[in-house]
Amino acid sequence: MAAVQLHFPFRFRNTSKNYTHIVATRASSSSASSNLPISTPKSSDFGRLISTLKSESLNFALSGTLALAVSFSGAGFAEAKIGVNKPELLPKNFTTVIDVAGFLSDGQEKRLAKEIDSIEKDTGFKLRVLAQNYPDTPGLAIKDFWKVDDRTIVFVADPTFGNILNFNVGESVDLDIPRSFWSRLAGKYGNMFYWKENGEDASVEAAVMAISNCLREPVGANNCAEVK
Repeated sequence: MAAVQLHFPFRFRNTSKNYTHIVATRASSSSASSNLPISTPKSSDFGRLISTLKSESLNFALSGTLALAVSFSGAGFAEAKIGVNKPELLPKNFTTVIDVAGFLSDGQEKRLAKEIDSIEKDTGFKLRVLAQNYPDTPGLAIKDFWKVDDRTIVFVADPTFGNILNFNVGESVDLDIPRSFWSRLAGKYGNMFYWKENGEDASVEAAVMAISNCLREPVGANNCAEVK
C-alpha cells in the first residue's frame, strides 16, 4: 500500500478515516480485497460519510488519480497513478477564475471574478473557480498558483463524474459554513439534469452566487440554511 503525501496547507474536509479505508480497500481489489475487513462507520459519522461519498469526485479532479483518499492529516493512501500536475495549463497572470474547459464566455469570467473579489473584500474568504474536463486539468498546480490556505474555497466545475459541482474548503471556512450547505448546493445546481438543460456555465454562475449569499450571512445556527 503506497502512501502519497500531498502537503496541502489546509485540511481537506471531504474525507474521513472510514472513507480512507474504504477507498484504499477498493484500490487493492486485485489483491483479493474481498477478504479484507471493511470498517463500518459509526452512526454519528453516517451523515459525514454520505457527504464524503458525494464529494468523492473532488479528489479525482484535484489529484488526477484513479483512487486517492486524503485524510485529515493530509496523507493519502492508495495504489494509484501519479496525480495530474500540469502548470502549463495555468494562465500567465493571476486570476481567480480558470476555465480550461471553455464553459464560460469572457464576459462571464469577468463577472465571476468581480463577484469573487467582492466576496474576499467583504468576508475575508477566498473563492477560487476551476472549470475543467478531466484529465485536461492543471491539477495540483493550482495549489501554489492560488496559494490555497485555510480560508480558501476551491470550486472545481467538472462534469466528468456526473455532478458538475465539487468543493473543498479550508478549516476556517468549515467553522462558519455548515457542511450540509455544500452537498445541498451540489444537489441543486450540479446535478446532471440541471447542467445539461441549462449549460455548464449556468451551474457555475448559480453556484458562485449561492456561495456569495451564504458567506455574507451572519454566522449562526441557521446560516446558509437555504441555497439561494
